[in-house]
Amino acid sequence: MKTFTKRLLALTALAFFAASPLQAKTFKWAFQGDVQSLDPHALNETFTMGFMGNVYEGLTAYSGNLELEPALAESWSNPEPTKWIFKLRKGVKFQEGGDFNADDVIFSWKRALSTGSDMKGRAGLIKDMKKIDEYTVEATTPFPNPILMQELAWLYVMDKEWSEEHKTTETTNVKGGEEGNYANMHANGTGPFIITKRQPDVRTIFIRNDGYWGSPKTNVTEGIFTPVKQAATRVAALISGEMDLIYPVPVQDWKRLESAAGVKPLSGPEARTIFLGMDSSRDELLYSNIKGKNPLKDARVREAFAHALNLEAIHKKVMRGASTPAGLMVAPQVNGFSEKLNTPYSYDPELSKKLLAEAGYPDGFEITIDCPNNRYVNDEKICQAAAGMLAKIGIKVEVFAQPKSKYFAKVLAQNNYDTSFYLLGWTPGSMDSHNVLVNLLSCQNKEKKMGTFNFGNYCNAEVDALSDKIGSETDQAKRQDMIDKAFKIVKDEVGYLPIHQQPLSWGVRDGVSVAQRADNVLDLRNVVIE
Repeated sequence: MKTFTKRLLALTALAFFAASPLQAKTFKWAFQGDVQSLDPHALNETFTMGFMGNVYEGLTAYSGNLELEPALAESWSNPEPTKWIFKLRKGVKFQEGGDFNADDVIFSWKRALSTGSDMKGRAGLIKDMKKIDEYTVEATTPFPNPILMQELAWLYVMDKEWSEEHKTTETTNVKGGEEGNYANMHANGTGPFIITKRQPDVRTIFIRNDGYWGSPKTNVTEGIFTPVKQAATRVAALISGEMDLIYPVPVQDWKRLESAAGVKPLSGPEARTIFLGMDSSRDELLYSNIKGKNPLKDARVREAFAHALNLEAIHKKVMRGASTPAGLMVAPQVNGFSEKLNTPYSYDPELSKKLLAEAGYPDGFEITIDCPNNRYVNDEKICQAAAGMLAKIGIKVEVFAQPKSKYFAKVLAQNNYDTSFYLLGWTPGSMDSHNVLVNLLSCQNKEKKMGTFNFGNYCNAEVDALSDKIGSETDQAKRQDMIDKAFKIVKDEVGYLPIHQQPLSWGVRDGVSVAQRADNVLDLRNVVIE
């Protein structure tokens, strides 16, 4: 298949809009960081997946209210517990002209399992795929999976012929070294927008895909995205009219937007839990002054960390009262959340000192925490606050904060997890607790595609066994009971240190309507400009 040039695509689209009754509307928005790659299988990060969801699509999709909808699959059925039949949408074309069919679905599934992919956990939910005909695919799962359709919303489909032509049949590795991979800088999906210009860390320009199969409510004909790291600069750009929407807005700037003319803050509860993770697996920490052993293997040390953190102080001082302190690794909006287990660890620094002494560290020790500084709301400030609190019990924490591109490259490090202590945030794409169990709470297992984001390799065989059962249990009462048991084990062993659910924190100018999804995804389909 011969591909069209980006210039030809842009000219064709502009000609269409000139002749179309759809009035041209440009939408300009900013986030605190950029996507690392246009490769839809490279990084399982909510911002990146949401950004690329304007260009690529899965078999299913989410509405502005996070309701599951058909996308590239018109319908599906589950005739047997481990068999799914997908009826694919006919007449769909990729943005560079190729026809969408069953071969593209199967190719994309296999590509998402390739070495560099960060989507192995999701693709690994399917054991086999086969083509029934051009628009019918049969998928077999290793076990019954009641939330498979929710997960497939994030497994984007690429054009098999386009990928083969441009030698991008395997996924870009997020750590780098594959800058020449064509999918890094070029995109060719079936979605409502086409990327016509890409300048990493500077600007990305989208135009409306006039051949899109759907009828989204948006009237945006051009989208201009600009990464702006400095929060004050983002806020100033919104107030001046340079931007139509920015996020995140520091919670301390909400009042500024409320008092400024022509703009307003948009806030609400986000289904993302911010937490600290610890290396409880290695025999020696990578970044500590303790040699020959790993103090974080001792549950008493992990518990000491937990009781040293004053979550209420972080809530009030760092987050200005806009966060929700957490005792669980899932938010209330996530299926499987249990209020009775959501009590945070108590703040008790004297108990922390006692636990450290019992574990053989009466004088504490030194450790480094890895932290992004442009990914979550006040992320670096949270790490700095935690470091100050741990210092009071003798734990000297060096905060190593980096832009998210460098942060993820380091801590993932081709699944070698180059970290001893870290901050991360997680919104389960399926909005179900099993996603958290598989990705964060299961032992690292490359063969089973488990524990992919369990950087510190917290590992408990009973949690793994429960996770397997939860993944296939369809009785909701039994399933909830097992979820509760798994979360209680993790909590009792202090496998992680939940901090809070951060707030959705956007700023928007008057005359712009958006859907503020609880997963913090900005979907251009839902943007309308007066």
